[in-house]
Amino acid sequence: MADSSFDVVSKIDSMEVENAVNQARKEVEQRYDFKGVGADVTLSGESIQIKANTEERANAVLDVLQSKFIKRGLSLKALDSGEPYASGKEYRIDSKLKEGIDQATAKKLNKLIRDEAPKGVKSQIQGDELRVSSKSRDDLQGTISLLKGADVDVALQFVNFR
Repeated sequence: MADSSFDVVSKIDSMEVENAVNQARKEVEQRYDFKGVGADVTLSGESIQIKANTEERANAVLDVLQSKFIKRGLSLKALDSGEPYASGKEYRIDSKLKEGIDQATAKKLNKLIRDEAPKGVKSQIQGDELRVSSKSRDDLQGTISLLKGADVDVALQFVNFR
């Protein structure tokens, strides 16, 4: 019998990100406590920029954006937000979207699988994803639950389970 396998990836649905940013922008435009503070959220490519006239307001807009991410089913681990900084008369927060598993994280996951997963489970790094295979599907299910509990700073998805 052939080995069963699955891939561990870190991908972001760009349409969901766009929807979350648009919802956050609409809420910021409509909320009374954001009137007249120059608050705005913009998405350009892989980065999101937040603007407001005070540091506290910029952080409040970031909270609104994070709540929209959660409502849309996006992980906050995919959003890498910096600290508010002054730019002229306004404060800005630059956030980057993290996609893909970097080499250090892939090696950490690989070591975790080797050390704690059932014996017959093998894993290998393939670019920015990780392929995990085994003869037993039950062992793969256990490995998925092990990886879900792992403390890594990227959002993990499990695809191509066969």
